[in-house]
Amino acid sequence: MLKLAVMACGATLATSAWCKDDPAAGAKLYAANCTACHGADRAGMPGAFPALTDVSKRLQPAQIKDKIRKGGGLMPPFAQLSQQEIDDITSFLAK
Repeated sequence: MLKLAVMACGATLATSAWCKDDPAAGAKLYAANCTACHGADRAGMPGAFPALTDVSKRLQPAQIKDKIRKGGGLMPPFAQLSQQEIDDITSFLAK
């Protein structure tokens, strides 16, 4: 049974019902995928890349996840990230 849950957690279509969001994993994913534009401190670059320090006050979690997945403006889509990875980044950004 546990093995099935672990396998489901790794699946692309994993849901939070199976997998708990992991802000620590999200921090690592943020560092690898987002810091080049938004900075390690999430302060962004005024006029080019928005600050993400308060993104959870401006956007709902579903909107953040959609932006990561599809991109928009200068932001490229990150379709290579799994749903769990997107959930983890979103959880990190909410902190």
